[in-house]
Amino acid sequence: MTARAPATDQKFILDHVVGFAEIAATDRFAEATPDTVQAILAEAARMSDAEVAPLNRAGDLTPARLENGVVRASPGYDRGYRAIAEGGWIGVSASPDHGGMGLPHTLATCVNEMLAGACLALQLKPLLSQGQIEALEHHASEELKALYLPKLISGEWSGTMNLTEPQAGSDVGALRATAVPKGDGSYAVTGQKIFITWGDSDLVSNVCHLVLARLPEAAAGTRGISLFMVPKFLPDENGAPGVANSLKVVSLEHKLGIHGSPTCVMQFDGATGWLVGAPHKGMAAMFTMMNNARLGVGMQGVGVAEAALQQATAFAVERVQGPTAEGVPGIIGHADVRRMLAEARAQVFAARAIGLACAKAIDMATATADPHWQARAALLTPIAKAYGTEVGLTVADIGVQVHGGMGFIEETGAAQYLRDVKITAIYEGTNGIQAMDLVGRKLSDAGEAAFRLIHEVETTAAAARADLPELATEVWQAAETLRETTEALLAMPLNDRFAGALPYLRAFALVLGGHAHLKAALADPARLALARVMIRRLLPGHAALLDQAREGAEGLYALTPEMLGG
Repeated sequence: MTARAPATDQKFILDHVVGFAEIAATDRFAEATPDTVQAILAEAARMSDAEVAPLNRAGDLTPARLENGVVRASPGYDRGYRAIAEGGWIGVSASPDHGGMGLPHTLATCVNEMLAGACLALQLKPLLSQGQIEALEHHASEELKALYLPKLISGEWSGTMNLTEPQAGSDVGALRATAVPKGDGSYAVTGQKIFITWGDSDLVSNVCHLVLARLPEAAAGTRGISLFMVPKFLPDENGAPGVANSLKVVSLEHKLGIHGSPTCVMQFDGATGWLVGAPHKGMAAMFTMMNNARLGVGMQGVGVAEAALQQATAFAVERVQGPTAEGVPGIIGHADVRRMLAEARAQVFAARAIGLACAKAIDMATATADPHWQARAALLTPIAKAYGTEVGLTVADIGVQVHGGMGFIEETGAAQYLRDVKITAIYEGTNGIQAMDLVGRKLSDAGEAAFRLIHEVETTAAAARADLPELATEVWQAAETLRETTEALLAMPLNDRFAGALPYLRAFALVLGGHAHLKAALADPARLALARVMIRRLLPGHAALLDQAREGAEGLYALTPEMLGG
């Protein structure tokens, strides 16, 4: 079966959990009326279901290939990409000044989740273009904006992000790519980049590379990095693709999953490029793109989880194995299968709500310039990325388990979801790096943003005690334990925080997930049963996670490499 876009659940979360109406009440996003939101979600769901979801299996079975220096896309990807581009979905939140819709990033996040669940390998292409669009809108010269943004927004051209080098992965400051002024305002960019998603494509007429490189006088480390626009074809005097630039795809990686998404080794040999932003300030410009992508990757995890869960549930309804306790046909009548599916659904809802709450904070920061919203967006970004992708892995694994032996057989497609989603916990900053960011930079305000969010959870829970006393009390207590642990972390040396960073992030996500489910149950009694699953079965795990977070690093370093390696 192909995935169905979760537009109904997204709309419920927007209306009753994250408070989308607050976005629409701003002058910046006044056009995002309820009718507009409904129309966007409905049409995006139709496109995703009809045009993109049927391509998921084809991309897995027939990967992208490198042929005579050009990357050839998987069968049908041309039709799917055209549907995305011609529908205007790449520019949902881009500025109308260059052809975008100018709608809230929250709606773009909904659309991106739909597309990721439909076909993750193809969805990566517009996602990277969206990140590049945002980076250019914030940092590029007016000349570069006028030339590149309309074509990126229309989908005629596509964008990439070139950070990683063989010796410089998470340590971006170790990169060696160089950029030498050519005397005419352009630069000669030289170096090799690896892991470049959709580094080339026959789906577009030009591929626009944002490349991190060092100017001749650059300082060492990240402070000496600049950002350059380096197109595959140099635009001519009319802005059309002209002569080929001095760059090429060296090879494509053979990967565990997302086979339809070409992952390229790129070689730049004095390729002509133009500076984006100020010299030596490339990391600031690139982080604009990366922060957009991190939330997008978190929602990729949610999208794949949704698709895997839909397939597992359909299989559980149809597959008959022995009598069930409730006499329900299909293995969905067995308590353990029902538990797996229920916990999966509860986690998908929680991760989706956290991701959309993060997107709302981004929109409110854009619309109001309120530093509190900016801090909220910064705080939620690593949580949304790491928890969303972990939910993707967990639910895809549950999907295989529910299928039993058939889940281990590739023909069912259950294994593809698990293979595809694994990368989301790694790229755009591993989940461990996200957690370190959370307990490091994101608590550097003495925990103010975190405490403000925890206070909101406690306020909601306290108000809910009259209607849902048992569930509300558990959410309130979990939030209070999170508060106490946050205070304890702030008193710890940084490396002790790092040792418990991922358990802390997971616990924070569980508390936020319990909060989202509590609000959902208050708004719709039909959602109470699922809220109980989250709050009674999953939320209690926060206590053990927070115990780990307080443990510190000493015990880890008591283990030698020899002991760890056996």
